[in-house]
Amino acid sequence: MHPLPEPASLPSLLLSSGGWRPEWGRTQAGGMSQPSGMGPPWNQERSPEGRLPTEPGGRWSTVRGVLIAGLLFSVLLGFSVLLVYVFRSCGPSPCRTPACWDLLARYLASGNTSVAPCTDFFSFACGKAKGTDYSFQALAKENTDRLRKILETPDSWHLGSGEEKAFQFYKSCMDTGAIEAAGAAPLKHVIEELGGWRISGNWTSLDFNRTLSLLMSQYGYFPFFRAYLQPRPTPPYTPIIQIVREYLAYLYQLGTLLGGDPTKVQEHAFLSISITSQLFHFVKPLEQRRAQGKLFHMVTIDQLQEMAPAIDWLSCLQATFTPMSLSPSQLLMVHDLEYLKNMSQLVEEQLSKHRDFLQSHMILGLVRTLSPALDSKFQEAHRSLIQKLGELTERPAMPARPRWMKCVEETGAFFEPTLAALFVREAFSPSTRSAAMELFTAIKDALLSRLRRIPWMDEKTRKEAQNRVTQLQVKMGAPEWVLEPSLARQEYKDIQLGPNYLQSFLSCVRSLRARIVQSFLPSFLYHRWQVSPWGVNAYYSISDHVVVFPAGLLQPPFFHPGYPRAVNFGAAGSIMAHELLHIFHQLLLPRGCPACDTRALQGALLCLKRHYAAIPLPSGTSFNESQTFLENAADVGGLAIALQAYSKRLLWHRGETVLPNLDLSPQQLFFRSYAQAMCREPDTQEPHDPHSPPTLRVHGPLSNTPAFARHFHCPRGALMNPSSRCQLW
Repeated sequence: MHPLPEPASLPSLLLSSGGWRPEWGRTQAGGMSQPSGMGPPWNQERSPEGRLPTEPGGRWSTVRGVLIAGLLFSVLLGFSVLLVYVFRSCGPSPCRTPACWDLLARYLASGNTSVAPCTDFFSFACGKAKGTDYSFQALAKENTDRLRKILETPDSWHLGSGEEKAFQFYKSCMDTGAIEAAGAAPLKHVIEELGGWRISGNWTSLDFNRTLSLLMSQYGYFPFFRAYLQPRPTPPYTPIIQIVREYLAYLYQLGTLLGGDPTKVQEHAFLSISITSQLFHFVKPLEQRRAQGKLFHMVTIDQLQEMAPAIDWLSCLQATFTPMSLSPSQLLMVHDLEYLKNMSQLVEEQLSKHRDFLQSHMILGLVRTLSPALDSKFQEAHRSLIQKLGELTERPAMPARPRWMKCVEETGAFFEPTLAALFVREAFSPSTRSAAMELFTAIKDALLSRLRRIPWMDEKTRKEAQNRVTQLQVKMGAPEWVLEPSLARQEYKDIQLGPNYLQSFLSCVRSLRARIVQSFLPSFLYHRWQVSPWGVNAYYSISDHVVVFPAGLLQPPFFHPGYPRAVNFGAAGSIMAHELLHIFHQLLLPRGCPACDTRALQGALLCLKRHYAAIPLPSGTSFNESQTFLENAADVGGLAIALQAYSKRLLWHRGETVLPNLDLSPQQLFFRSYAQAMCREPDTQEPHDPHSPPTLRVHGPLSNTPAFARHFHCPRGALMNPSSRCQLW
């Protein structure tokens, strides 16, 4: 257990009640020195005409004393007023811009100031927040609303440009009247292209692998497994194909909506569910595969062909990942190899006995996948399925989403480069980007400084860590290439919109898959972003050694150029530092840093584990410490680095502001802003979320920070001022 050293305290310029007060102000307030050679005016030589008569009994002496006292009082009063003005002008002034008033309203609406901050700071900052009104999810919704406004108020565009196609697609998606009028006809046309099925009495038996290849390449549907591109998890990080199973579910209504005979529909649906059930039983739980050290296998296409011969792997994968050139020696990363072997055996059995049932199984799965692009009857059937599955798993039903939200998401997925340029133009100006880069530079400098003082690092590891930070690339806002105006007119030449929404949707699916594959080719020179520019998730890419902060994250209430610096450093700055620390997460794993002081490192990690375990959680809340410890370490270190960067900024820059009427000092506002970014209902923890519950994400790092207890005057032993703390970063 290592006590965390107190951050360098600010000079005595700061007073808790009056703001900044320079030391020279105190000495000047104690008295005024007289300019040399100038005495009081009543002692200067006067002409006889200027002298006043002296009355007997010292009357003139008394008058003179009164005049002198009055003069001194006036001088001192005036100088005192001047000092007050100087002191106030040097201290933090309230920010009264529209952005600050809006932020103040958010803070007042979410916080519960009746709770003592030293006892429960999460409730102090987030006690009134309900749902996702004041969290990352709320910001994501605001960004989606902004995209909707962009799509519903289009500017002028070039004919045939990407912008025109994006707006046309969104309009087609929102035209529910045309979709309802088309009914099931567009989907029946798709089924005919696949050879039909026996449910409707019109079926041409095509080659199984040809049908599978069409489903994967032309419709983006994988009935037995999913294949996608991803960089290798270890150097040299070249792209490889990953394969995992996909769970299928069906509804009897789908076949009848397509005009199938009810008896045949029931029979085919039952056997399809039977196939799905058998596939499900082939899957080994993730925990079991992890314990056996079999999370994935590296095999070539030739080797997989021998182990799972029912699938023509080379032809199916080549069709899916064109224009990549695949060969039998192409490496694949296979998740759950035993599943693929058993799946292949099941397919062979069905092909020999029930080829028509296998065809129906694949088409039913495709129909379910395409149901969001179909009329309301198909969508209602899909919603009913989701509701029943929720009842079986005792999960609360998801509320129905408005049509515009679905259409915005689909337009964003298919036309991301175009919408990225439009979003950045409206929400992330060059001045905002410049301010964000300035903040990031301050955070990175603080990290470099902190690396010099980490006790468990040996000198070689320390220098390597500093080099890693220095060589890091940062991407801010949106990918560089999507902001080039010429590309907006050249994109999406392969997309053909019409004659109905389903055909437009499928054309967009094919175009998107082709662009994804293209981004993995050597000719693509840019980092492949894993989030949309309007997204709210920052990340660090190990393969490209790049940290990404999308424009959607660097928005109010987390960041604004006009905010007090305390807000930007506390919210966005902590997030930036958190992501930077992921560069070193391998060092924290067992045997991740053989040359380091293992005893000191393990002691710090154990201290942090005990620190989090000692913090009480709301009733019914739980978390997996082994699953969250890397994120906990990044939370604690991110806050410490952001605070160090902010303290340095306070020392070297004047003009700090605070939020009006909030009665928080700059440092208190820093901590409040950090907590505000974590506001969420305490019991909204996803099962596989690598982060701790929101109460721990607030109380864990803040209670490990001595400056928090000092600035909020927390008594020793309070929740937010424990008797011991940990030093990891």
